[in-house]
Amino acid sequence: MRVFTDLSQLPSFQNAVVTIGSFDGVHAGHRRILEQVQTYTRSCGGESVVVTFDPHPRTVLQPGDGSFKLLTTTDEKITLLRGCGIDNVVVVPFSTDFARQDARKYVEDFLVKKFNPRYIVIGYDHRFGAGREGDISFLKKYEASAGFEVLEIPAQEVDEIAVSSTKIRRALDASDIALANKLLGHPFFFTGKVVEGQKIGRTLGFPTANLDIEDPYKLVLPAGIYAAQVRINDAVFPSMLYIGSRPTLNDTRPQTIELNILDYEGDLYGQTLTVEVLDFIRPDKKLEDLEALKHQIEQDRVEIQRRFGSAAQPSKDAPPAHHLSGVAVVILNYNTRRHLEQFLPSVVANSPGTRIVVADNGSPDDSVDFLRRHYPDVELLDLQHNYGFAEGYNRALKQVQADIYVILNSDVEVTPGWMAPVLEAMRRDSTIAIAQPKILAWSERHRFEYAGAAGGWLDALGYPFCRGRIFSKREEDEGQYDAPQECFWAAGAAFFVRAELYHAFGGFDGDYFAHNEEIDLCWRLKRAGYAVWCIPQSVVYHLGGGTLEYENPRKVFLNFRNSLFSLLKNEPARKLLWLVPARLLLDGLAAARFAAKGQFLAIWAILRAHFSFYKNFNNTVRKRQEAVEIIDKHKFRPQNRNGIYPGSIIVAYYLRRVRKFSKLIKNG
Repeated sequence: MRVFTDLSQLPSFQNAVVTIGSFDGVHAGHRRILEQVQTYTRSCGGESVVVTFDPHPRTVLQPGDGSFKLLTTTDEKITLLRGCGIDNVVVVPFSTDFARQDARKYVEDFLVKKFNPRYIVIGYDHRFGAGREGDISFLKKYEASAGFEVLEIPAQEVDEIAVSSTKIRRALDASDIALANKLLGHPFFFTGKVVEGQKIGRTLGFPTANLDIEDPYKLVLPAGIYAAQVRINDAVFPSMLYIGSRPTLNDTRPQTIELNILDYEGDLYGQTLTVEVLDFIRPDKKLEDLEALKHQIEQDRVEIQRRFGSAAQPSKDAPPAHHLSGVAVVILNYNTRRHLEQFLPSVVANSPGTRIVVADNGSPDDSVDFLRRHYPDVELLDLQHNYGFAEGYNRALKQVQADIYVILNSDVEVTPGWMAPVLEAMRRDSTIAIAQPKILAWSERHRFEYAGAAGGWLDALGYPFCRGRIFSKREEDEGQYDAPQECFWAAGAAFFVRAELYHAFGGFDGDYFAHNEEIDLCWRLKRAGYAVWCIPQSVVYHLGGGTLEYENPRKVFLNFRNSLFSLLKNEPARKLLWLVPARLLLDGLAAARFAAKGQFLAIWAILRAHFSFYKNFNNTVRKRQEAVEIIDKHKFRPQNRNGIYPGSIIVAYYLRRVRKFSKLIKNG
């Protein structure tokens, strides 16, 4: 990512997709806007440009407002934008002179001359120019003459961003770190320079680094003790953060910020540290004497170690471990000893230090004996019965304690370092509930695999497809989808999910048996505001069809029936009034296609799917009501609709002859 702070030194941008704003906090709402920017950037083959301001306009226009506090300084904001995959950040020096320029000059001399935009992505209420005379209507007047297109961020999203920012500040002011971090989508953090202190902590056996925050507008948390972590020389250390006026010492100095870094020895004076705040421990309080203070600090340290999963030792080059300290790869097996023999070695070899569990679904072959004989270090759960994929995982995962479950098909070959990129993405963005790697075909390693490819999408009618696979058409992997991207669903073949959310949302629907259960779970989580991502820097190879071929009648039955189940459970009631009849018609057309190919058993499978759907209608409505209750309980922002194609994939594929995802989005 390139960063520019001098407007006279800007390059000649090519097909720039420009968005403008303060982006304070670069929180989850902002990231959805930035993802839209990235989508348009890919569609026009251009480069993304985020235009922001330093100092913050409010500090210039309202210099006497002492209540205003920043979630992120400019440098911190740049760090977060870099993690979002933005190509360019332009930091505009904001001044009263810049604010006084009229709207015409702002558009012609600033936006057009400096950026030559192809698209400008802004909110419906964006104002600019002296007296705030410019608005989105004013900007649209230049579209034809200047050659750009204005893309309006809807009022709902803009208002949601404002509400989120307010909620985050209120949460931080109340020391509600868990809520703030959830809304941010990443841990709240600050940077400070290590300065000389009074070294009293050292005499108590708890040496601290005293931190000085340079920016006076940076939000400082209320007085108290916090669990935190700090990265030093690529290693991550759990830390005890103190903010307060040290009442036990009767200190007359202003509030101090001190960091006791667990299991670290070294001289940090003069260094600038970045501290991620993970949890609130207790408020500050005055104690009787230094001995009482020492005892309290010892208790605080024990509590922080407990929250970190008992003082995990840092390791060089390892990603920070908060909320990801326990990762379990769980493989459900049924009668596929041949797959275990072929693919399990790659999992064992390329997942060092990770808990690996095989749950056997009552296999009639010798899978269990094979595992006990050849892989005694792999945990074995013998379920003794074939519960199917969905219920089998539900029963298995109840017996596995972890922070992250990696649900992995038995016919998947993994590559060295395959988990690290996904786990790092989930660590940095707590709104990512589910993620998947890039999934390529094991037998055609240059081509995307049917199940998941580079991230699953849905169309407006609820039909699934993928980046890299539309219906049966699979693209060659030429790096075209190597940018991490939010999608709608992740493939069950390699499915990373936060364990807490898996259980809170009821896991997979066991009545699905197999197929589409991952889409249903992703859908429920997205209705609560969570995100699903594909992280293509992680790569696995999937044999595919290891249990059922793609056009096997049993699989056709499950796919068609379970897709209808998911619609009834997740779509709005009004939409279902026309959507269910429409799907009945379209499924009839699919049956006609099978008839043309002479696959009459598949036609019967579609009919049975509909019979089963209507037979189970009332039961599915009950599940719909239960899902609403769970979603309302855990919802933290409006439904996340990223990954939904607004048109019909059937029309695009069969009438417009679109065969590639990139063409679909570009033309859609």
